[in-house]
Amino acid sequence: MIKTRQQLEIEEAQNLAPYAMLSANTAGRVHKEPQDQYRLPFQRDRDRIMHCKSFRRLQARTQVFVAYFGDHYRDRLTHSIEVSQVARGLARTLGLNEDLAEAISLAHDLGHTPFGHGGEDALNEVMQKFNMHFEHNEQSHRILEKLEQINPDYEGLNVSIEVLDGMLKHDPHAHSPLTTFNDSPHLESQIADTSDEIAYINHDLDDGLRSGLITLKQIIDFQLWKDAEKEVAEKYGAPFIKKSLAEKDERNHRRYRSRVISKIINLMIRDLQETTENNLTTHNIDSIEKVRSHKGKLVTFSPEKYEQIKELRAFLLKDFYNHPKVATQINKGKQIIMQLFNYYYEKPENLPPPYQKFIKNGEPPEVVVKDYIAGMTDHFAEEKFHAIK
Repeated sequence: MIKTRQQLEIEEAQNLAPYAMLSANTAGRVHKEPQDQYRLPFQRDRDRIMHCKSFRRLQARTQVFVAYFGDHYRDRLTHSIEVSQVARGLARTLGLNEDLAEAISLAHDLGHTPFGHGGEDALNEVMQKFNMHFEHNEQSHRILEKLEQINPDYEGLNVSIEVLDGMLKHDPHAHSPLTTFNDSPHLESQIADTSDEIAYINHDLDDGLRSGLITLKQIIDFQLWKDAEKEVAEKYGAPFIKKSLAEKDERNHRRYRSRVISKIINLMIRDLQETTENNLTTHNIDSIEKVRSHKGKLVTFSPEKYEQIKELRAFLLKDFYNHPKVATQINKGKQIIMQLFNYYYEKPENLPPPYQKFIKNGEPPEVVVKDYIAGMTDHFAEEKFHAIK
């Protein structure tokens, strides 16, 4: 049986929690379009995001290591996929809209620069000279609203307003005339935001250990690691732990690391689910209107778990993200981006024709150059840098 959109909307109303964002209640799109016969609005948003060029370019952008550092390290695309996987699972368990949580998760890093946060810092620094700033989440929003050019009827992807609202989740002071969740973002947005944290902490920990830049000796005393290791021992037996740590066989070490990190993810997700459910009950959240008007986040970790996460996050910042081998790559990338910006700002005639057209149509040159560079991949930025030297 083929289910129509109307049937899917009825199923959502029957199956989702009263505080979920129902597809039938969407505020719509900036540019009005006919509804799809078989797909829900947030499904269409997800599909548009996955098929756009900005999404594909994430596969060649830095997560922690530059995109070409090694075959098995995360890049910005695999990170986004892992975020969406966590978000869908959380949304399903809590009775929220999986499609909306997934769409926001897949789009949240579309505006991230080449060379990771170093690239973001570089663009922010140069934009401040023009009394402006750069923040990757705002750039993701700009891509959805303007920069993707795939339809002759409008600029951007024309995604649902709830997705656009969700893209502003990282900046509580951001203002948009589209924003309908004035005090607190919808729960699907909060889920996507927290899934980002769960994903990057764990996959960066995995990549750091795999690379050898951090070691097991540095992390085995963290409470999260100890609690996860205890669960691994309960399932596989203490001899598995001892054998894995004692032997020099990389395969056994990899299995051990994989199982412990998997359990850390599980511990974080369980805590988030239970704490969020308690928050919803405590604040008597039984409608989408109460979500909108609630002050502060409802999707949270318990205070105890949050302190454990903060401890691990602080370690990653100090010993992994700022490791000399990582910092050297990032600093090199920062210099590339700054020099590219100066070059194209001084010689806008060398921009690709579509970007030159933006300037002719009234966009400030510094904004157009920023958009062009922010959309580059790591290797394309290096290629352009060597071409202008």
